[in-house]
Formats: sequence, structure tokens, C-alpha cells
Amino acid sequence: MQEPSTALLPAPVRRIAAWCAVTLLVAGVGYVGIRLCGEFRTAVVPVLLALLGTALLGPLHRWLIKVGVGRSLAAGLTCVAVVGVVGGAVYIVVAALIDTGDQIVASLKDAAQGIADHFGAAGTSLDDLASNAKELLGRFGGTAASGVISGVSVVGEVIAMAVLALFLVFFFLRDSHRAVGALRAVVPAASGDLVEALARRAFGAVEGFMRGTTIIALIDAVCIGVGLLVLDVPGAVGLAALVFVGAYIPYLGAFISGAVAVLVALADRGVVIALWALGIVLAVQVLEGHVLQPAIQSRTVQMHPAVVLVAITAGASTSGVLGMLLAVPLTAAAFAVGHELRERYARDASAVDS
Repeated sequence: MQEPSTALLPAPVRRIAAWCAVTLLVAGVGYVGIRLCGEFRTAVVPVLLALLGTALLGPLHRWLIKVGVGRSLAAGLTCVAVVGVVGGAVYIVVAALIDTGDQIVASLKDAAQGIADHFGAAGTSLDDLASNAKELLGRFGGTAASGVISGVSVVGEVIAMAVLALFLVFFFLRDSHRAVGALRAVVPAASGDLVEALARRAFGAVEGFMRGTTIIALIDAVCIGVGLLVLDVPGAVGLAALVFVGAYIPYLGAFISGAVAVLVALADRGVVIALWALGIVLAVQVLEGHVLQPAIQSRTVQMHPAVVLVAITAGASTSGVLGMLLAVPLTAAAFAVGHELRERYARDASAVDS
């Protein structure tokens, strides 16, 4: 005779409670992990940036090894090439901004003055704003000075993290062939195959995202830069570089960099040229969204735009611009891990059924 059930709660409620407990546990672990990363950001951020750099530079390093260059020398040449390219790009941008910076600032000031004249209320003119700014600066001079000091310390911290990330890129590239062995050494033997498959899938997603984003960013920057040069917009090279950098923050970065380019065109060349610049930016964005993204990144990174926007927002709320930069590749890695687990469990379930 079957005994009556002594459970206090029905089975559906128990399942919901179990899922709630798992969700809270995962959320708690994630929150603690984020807080720890924030506390140790000077060590965590260079590691994450180095992983992104390794994913981007891995093909070049492997090609150098393939043609007969030693691993250490290939890693060193790759890092030197990166320093040269980044340094050259910074020099070009800085030179362009120095040559046309005053013109851009003056144009933006004229545009702001025009907006204030047409739409500003009393007390919102540039002169009023300048006087108010001077008053605030005099009132809070000590705070401003401490802000400058903290800003200098932040710059020093950023430089230190960049140098550390560069050294880590060298070591990650040089010792990449030992990564699988090192990973298997720190996990249980029974989980070695699973952990290796997950790591390869996650790194492959990050590598695909970085490679695809770089190609798309280069195409966007060249197209928009050429269009701005044809329109004779001041600072076209610097604006193109801004478009290139902004492309690493999907959707939002392109929107901001394109808006800046249109605003500069409006301030310096008038409404007609600004409309032409807007048309060029929109055409490039349509090309990116309907041609470049599906053709280049659809095979490696498959995420809905809503997921990307939520990831960018979450990254910005936790770590600012750096969080926005890291959010999408980390989310891509998480999605790749989820796909790998789902495929493995599907295969295991089908094997059990058969």
C-alpha cells in the first residue's frame, strides 16, 4: 500500500524554490566576483586586456612561428609591431588634433553659442556659463586641485596597467602552447576534457570578436574618414581614429563617434555639409549592420543586439568605459561556454536515449 506524501510543499513549488536558490547563489557569487575584481583592478584589468590582445594578435604570432621564427622572438616582434602601430596611430591623431584642434573647438563654441541664442533661457549664454564656472572654480579651488592630483594618479595607474598588459601579452603569446597543459594541471582529471573544450570555445569566441571587430572598425574608419576628407571637415583623421576606437564598443561607440563627426561638420561647414556627413555615417552603419556584421562575425559571435546593449550598460555601470570595452567580449565568451555545455548535454542525452 502506497504511503501518503509527507512533503510540506507541492513538487512545482519545490522546483521553483530550487531554481530561486540556484539563481541567488549564482548572483551572489557573481556579485562577490565583481567586487573582488574591482578591489584588485590593477591586477585584473591588465590580465583581461592581455587576453584580448592575445586573442587579437594570436594569428600574427602563429604565422611568424609557421615561417620559422622562434616563439620568444615571434612574441617580441608581435609586441613591437603593436607598439609601433599604436604609437604611430597616436602620433597621427595627436598631430591632427594639434593642427585642427583650435578650429574644432572654435566651431563647437560657435555651434553652442548659436544653440544658446536660439533656445537658451536667460542666464544660459556662454558668458554667463563662463562667469558661473569661474565662481565655482574660485569657491571649490581646493577640490579642483585635489581632482587634478587624483587625475594625475589615474593617468599613472593607466600607464602602469598598459605596460603590465603589454608584458602579459608577450608571455601569453610565447607560452600559449602550454596553456592546455597548465589548465589541465589545475582541474580534476575527470573534468579535463570538458574544461579544455570550454576554454577553447570561450577563447575562440573572444578571438573571433576581436578579429572581426578590428576589421569592421578599420572599414568604418576608412569610409567615414574618406567621406569627411571629401567634405573638408576639420580633424577628419582624428575623427576617423575616434570612429575606429569607438567601434570596439558595439552600437553605442559608433553612435557617439558618428554624432561627434556630424556635430563638427555642422559647426564648421553648416547644415548642408552636416547632412552629407550624417548620410555618410548612416550609410556606413547600414553597411556594417547588414553586410559586415553578418559576413564577418556571424560565425563566431552570435548575440542578439538587445543582449549586447544590456551587456554594455552593465559594464558601464560597474567599470565605466573600460567595462563597456570588456563587456561584449566577456559576454561572447560566456555565450560560447553556454553553447558548448548545451551541445555536450544534448549529445549525452541522445546517447542515453539510444
